[in-house]
Amino acid sequence: MRRRGRPRAEEAPLSAADAAAIEAFLEMAAAERGLARNTLDAYRRDLACFAADLAPSGVAMAEAETGHVRGFVAAQRKAGVSARTAARRLSCLRQFYRFLLTDGRREDDPTGPVDSPTLPRTLPGVLTEEEVERLLSAATPAPGEAESSTKRRADGLRLRAMIELLYGSGLRVSELISLPLHAVSAETRTLLVRGKGGKERLVPLGAPARRALDDYLTVRERHLAGGAPSRWLFPSRAASGHLTRHRLAQMLKALARAAGIDPARVSPHALRHAFASHLLAHGADLRAVQKMLGHADIATTEIYTHVLDERLRRLVQAGHPLAAAGRARAGGSPGRSGA
Repeated sequence: MRRRGRPRAEEAPLSAADAAAIEAFLEMAAAERGLARNTLDAYRRDLACFAADLAPSGVAMAEAETGHVRGFVAAQRKAGVSARTAARRLSCLRQFYRFLLTDGRREDDPTGPVDSPTLPRTLPGVLTEEEVERLLSAATPAPGEAESSTKRRADGLRLRAMIELLYGSGLRVSELISLPLHAVSAETRTLLVRGKGGKERLVPLGAPARRALDDYLTVRERHLAGGAPSRWLFPSRAASGHLTRHRLAQMLKALARAAGIDPARVSPHALRHAFASHLLAHGADLRAVQKMLGHADIATTEIYTHVLDERLRRLVQAGHPLAAAGRARAGGSPGRSGA
């Protein structure tokens, strides 16, 4: 528990020089890179944490040397900060000092020689194709429902359309909920999606997704706030005017329970994972999947090949006759722990 009255690092007061440098960096990140407010707030906290670490030595952020950065990384490790959080903070510092270098405020980058913390490889959990079908079936309204269930039918058609877009086109949840109505038309075979940093990309719109969207558009007016027109494909009464990511996550959890799937395994991002993994499992080109997902670096997409490798390893261990014989031998040999 934090001592009473002792401020956290990110709450400690900043010097005028440090505050000005941080604000200049954040203004650049917002203007040139179009970063979201949540990302900018996270950067602000990470930079304030480093500034607080420097404060006892009286060194301003713009004057920090490589030794200060290494000391900060070591202090993070000693304080029990996770490798992932420490790596994120170092990444933020790298961007900050590259900005100072480019802006002419420094002549070097003190983060260059600093190694990033080693991160454990985590494989995303992937829904099976059969589980995705169960989700879609659970979302599909039964034919011939009574008029009293019209709203429920509209909700079901909307949810099915959203699942088809997440799973069939690999959209991020932020990209999905902010789709404008004009993104789809009778002739639409691709969607123009605005992704991270305002970058646009074309994603495919398969026949199942097209049919689900057509069905949803016939009942879309049920979700218009007060019957007023909306520019969003998935309108709602939220302040943003469109369905929120929080509400969509809630809907998917409820749907997972109805489909007999652990709700902890179902999320908008899990369906994006399934899109990539299932495409690769069926022989899709890795770079094509990279473009459809909107990944800037193919290394990010390559995580899905590790998922496939792990799945194949489990398949061999579970089903190969030699593996089964090996388990039997290990189990039948008293005193052996097995290799």
